[in-house]
Amino acid sequence: MLRLSMNETTTFRWSFEEDVTNYVAAGIPAIGVWRPKLSDFGEEKGIELLKDSNLKASHLLWAGGFTGSDGRSFRESVDDAKEALKTASALGAPPLVIYSGPRAGHTNNHARRLLKEAVAELTPLAIELNVKLALEPMHPNCADGWTFLTSLDDTLELLEELDCPQAKMVFDTYHLCQNGLCINRIEEIVPQIAIVQLGDAKRPPCGEQNRCQLGEGTIPLKEIVNALCDAGYDGFYDIELLGEDVETSDYQSLLKHAKETFIGE
Repeated sequence: MLRLSMNETTTFRWSFEEDVTNYVAAGIPAIGVWRPKLSDFGEEKGIELLKDSNLKASHLLWAGGFTGSDGRSFRESVDDAKEALKTASALGAPPLVIYSGPRAGHTNNHARRLLKEAVAELTPLAIELNVKLALEPMHPNCADGWTFLTSLDDTLELLEELDCPQAKMVFDTYHLCQNGLCINRIEEIVPQIAIVQLGDAKRPPCGEQNRCQLGEGTIPLKEIVNALCDAGYDGFYDIELLGEDVETSDYQSLLKHAKETFIGE
């Protein structure tokens, strides 16, 4: 059975408590937890609320920035990621999404070295807590400020270099499946996937992400989900919708449409 999750960035204007209450009411069984919302509500209270609501955490979003692009030092970013790993463990050990940070003036080799050093330092704790480190590549037209991983091949190559059992990837259809180019490679990459994120688009990104409601864009989601199932992926499908085409939507209608479209997949 397909496992549905809703990403808290989809319902950006709602609080953590509103997200939990409305996701449960909509019959959505899991939540992609966004750290700022959880922190605002109170981490301990939030974890208890999820337990009381029987709402599972599909993943925790996010940690990283190891290249220093956000003004933090490498040490500060690694220490923050360690705290995020502990939070993920308390949530039931879902994957922790990792954004490397952009090159930020570094050579590509040095940026990769910083990411590999960070993953190496985080790995013992990730193993102890049984939390996957989910590296997320992004489409090159909207990766600025987030990551230097901008293709499937870049990400797979890095994972091979890391040779770390805890390091996997985020497979986001919005970033990796524009024009359906990823479908014939799904069987190859399923063993490397920690979490699937479903996003659709009417056109390729140019600057800020601009996703549309599922099924209203050009990304062949049904074929992708079928290929993932056939290849043995049994994790969550997290719906992440953000951008001008959805940001003013009524969230109740957005949840209803997303669930119905997902079930129809």
